[in-house]
Amino acid sequence: VQLQASGGGLVQAGDSLRLSCAVSGRFVSSYAFAWFRQAPGEEREFVGTINWSRGSTLYSDSVKGRFTISRDNAKNTMYLQINSLKPEDTAVYYCAVRSAMFESTKPYDYGYWGQGTLVTVSS
Repeated sequence: VQLQASGGGLVQAGDSLRLSCAVSGRFVSSYAFAWFRQAPGEEREFVGTINWSRGSTLYSDSVKGRFTISRDNAKNTMYLQINSLKPEDTAVYYCAVRSAMFESTKPYDYGYWGQGTLVTVSS
């Protein structure tokens, strides 16, 4: 499985942004797909997951209500919609895939990662 994240950039607080993660290669639709983020000097943080076949989602408490994960089966692409951006959302955002059916919030449970896309939020 190969993942390609895109859509990051420099935005102002209060703006919205949609990140994309293009998925290629062989994968099973029951796999768990996730977004993580890593701010400078911080550990990689779980943002949310989506089960590709069911479309069910799970979010961290810190982003719930502002972040929405979705996927487009026809385009093999996962999205992360971020609304009401805050300076503390500044981070490199990564998409990841876990070759297992059940979601996980732990980075070490995910075996495939995209290269990351940088989101910088100015105040």
